Amino acid sequence: YYIVFGALLVGTVVTVGMYYVHFDSMAVTVAVALFIASIKAFLVAGYFMHLMSERKMIYSMLAMTMVFFFALGALTIWGSHD
Repeated sequence: YYIVFGALLVGTVVTVGMYYVHFDSMAVTVAVALFIASIKAFLVAGYFMHLMSERKMIYSMLAMTMVFFFALGALTIWGSHD
């Protein structure tokens, strides 16, 4: 668990560091932020919530959650164009 905790700390540092990086479009900024957040969410759910050792039913619910998450993120990016 110490490796996962260290990876989460690195992810937090990367998230804070990305605040100072300015991309050309809002869509790229949101995509990078969602990518970093997804990796951190996978680590938390997989290791600290013990989803790495669960059955297929849990994986299917997790997959559907990720589909809805990315769909809502895509709608947010699509709706943010002026």
